Amino acid sequence: MTERGGGQDPVSADGLSPGPKPSASRIVVAVASTTAIVTAAAYLAPESYAATAVGMLFLAATYVLVLRHDAGFIRSHGLALGGLFEPEPLDPARLLGNTMVAFAIALAFVIIIAAPFAWGFHAYYSAAYHLKMAFHFEALRSVAREAPGQVLVIALPEEAFFRGYLQSELDALFVARRRFLGADVSLAIPVAALVFAVGHVLTRPDPGRLAVFFPGLLFGYLRARTKGIGASVMLHALCNLLSSALAAGYGLHA
Repeated sequence: MTERGGGQDPVSADGLSPGPKPSASRIVVAVASTTAIVTAAAYLAPESYAATAVGMLFLAATYVLVLRHDAGFIRSHGLALGGLFEPEPLDPARLLGNTMVAFAIALAFVIIIAAPFAWGFHAYYSAAYHLKMAFHFEALRSVAREAPGQVLVIALPEEAFFRGYLQSELDALFVARRRFLGADVSLAIPVAALVFAVGHVLTRPDPGRLAVFFPGLLFGYLRARTKGIGASVMLHALCNLLSSALAAGYGLHA
């Protein structure tokens, strides 16, 4: 490997640049600065555009930290997404195939967790707000319209940053591994999930939002198990849609 010089990344034997070497200080600076900017945008942007602004900022941060490097570096962070983010001609068949596989994996997980998730949602809001909650199925008609935004504006940017950039960088620091359900996991998964949860509370001060730590663990597991973020993006979006459906059904938002 050659030494860094002239502002260029070092080149490995396969001709691909490995990008910046992971370090704790670099990760802290990247996460702190991104969190500060995203939090400011969440409060300063008009309410109807806040989610879009936050999503675009997460994608911008991911571009600066990962996507501006070559295909090898992008793949090492699980961000190939069927070639969508690679600096190479797009193969529609590969993109569609990877998308369908990711959706199938995510749907299988949602089927498993939907019932306990719904029970926990009902129990939390009933106790926290002393509500007598009855579910109204007719309120679900509007939820399907949220699907494209949940995937492209919320799930994809957040997973790109937290599971693509952050978990991958942390995984290079936490070298201890344990085999769990077919995946080699490390402390990177809970640490990334914790940062993910804290970020949710900073953008909207509600202690209940810390609960996203737990689905964050599941998203992190899928990142480790599948070597990419496609399945975690789909599961993230499906979990958000499930939460929206429950909130609509119980009349918790207008």
